[in-house]
Amino acid sequence: MRRRSLRLRLLTMALLSTTAAMMASGVGLVILFQRHVELRVDAELDTYIRQIAGNIAFGRDGEITVVRPPADPRFDQPLSGLYWQVGDDQGRSARSRSLWDVGLTLPADRLDDATPHRHLVPGPGHTTLIARERQVTFSTATPPRTLRIVSAIDSNDTRALVRDFAGDLVPSLAMLGLALLAAAWLQVRIGLRPLEAVRRGIGAIRSGTHRRLPLTYPDEVMPLAEEVNTLLDVHDRMIARARAAAADLAHGLKTPLTALGAAARSLRSRGDTALAQDIEDLAETMRRQIERPLARARLQHGHGMATPLAPLVGQLVTTIRKTPTGAARSWSIAIPDALQAAVNRDDLTELLGNLLENAAKWARDQVRVTAEAASAAIAITIDDDGPGIPLVARQTALERGARLDQATAGTGLGLAIVGDIIEVYGGTLRLDDSPLGGLRVTATVPLASAGAVTPPRPALARDR
Repeated sequence: MRRRSLRLRLLTMALLSTTAAMMASGVGLVILFQRHVELRVDAELDTYIRQIAGNIAFGRDGEITVVRPPADPRFDQPLSGLYWQVGDDQGRSARSRSLWDVGLTLPADRLDDATPHRHLVPGPGHTTLIARERQVTFSTATPPRTLRIVSAIDSNDTRALVRDFAGDLVPSLAMLGLALLAAAWLQVRIGLRPLEAVRRGIGAIRSGTHRRLPLTYPDEVMPLAEEVNTLLDVHDRMIARARAAAADLAHGLKTPLTALGAAARSLRSRGDTALAQDIEDLAETMRRQIERPLARARLQHGHGMATPLAPLVGQLVTTIRKTPTGAARSWSIAIPDALQAAVNRDDLTELLGNLLENAAKWARDQVRVTAEAASAAIAITIDDDGPGIPLVARQTALERGARLDQATAGTGLGLAIVGDIIEVYGGTLRLDDSPLGGLRVTATVPLASAGAVTPPRPALARDR
């Protein structure tokens, strides 16, 4: 995918947003789990305090005794990380065996009998303990006694639980992130399908399968499809106006040129040959200047059309055979019936008509027409057994107004107009030596795709 790809941009945003969401979720879940663990630890320590408070007894000398300590074996294991301690304000105390000979140092805060306090206090072996402390007053004792009861646990135990949870959470979040990215990729792929459909629709218009985009796209894409169709409508109207203007111009210039020709003939008949020649040369120059631009202006595009090649060539050859030049030639045609060119019928008639007329004009006896499909194009080959064109003069033959035989009537625009038509449709035109001994002309035009519309078969536009 290229840097300016919309798909790449969407996937990049999905990657960034998913990564940010997974990181935020991971941090949030770890914090929630840590809070949950702390609440569970506090609840457990409060339970130990209640168990200790329910099993305190006082000796004759006021010593403090826990008759039945909590049953957790860690209280009996030295430096196990779980401790309890009971003391009064006179310095008398009792503590779990796990504290061994170390007492817990607690903040000197004011307590009440209702609310436990939570502290982080130093513990044995340079550890930090989470301690829950509660004040309990024993009114049944004589005299009444007030004790501070503490249960504590090593904070490393809770941190270890949080680390283990985070370690288990990371792979799970990574898998979830990958699943979300896969879902985002699928969403982008499905979401961009209408744009791909528009691209295929425009390709179908260009290849001649359709003339307009179908109005069946999602609502978000419909404005684009409608604008494309509107643009095509405007394009067609512009072409129609241009062709109409070209026809009007051709009609407007035809009469003055004819009048100039008549005037030249009149002058020649009177013996004013030099002036007649000047007028004829001027008329010829004007004709050369206008015929090719007018021919280009009349060109149409074959969008939405498919012209069957074999019937058109057959009809052109039949027409040329009615002329004295064409009747004297032997014609051979080998074109598959299925071949259809993505070229407007009038334009293809102009193209092939010029090539076939040239072949008939210069051939001694034989003219051969063949065609074959090659990839997305049709190669149309016309061979003759005439004198051919020298290699150095072949490029000249395609130039505007060039004439290889100045004594031959005509403007010399035939092959140039053929080149213009080929250029409009993105084809090629090549001149080579023919196996028949004369010239081989190979014209390549686009091949109509399956489903292209075959236009009606009007009478040939060329008048021969």
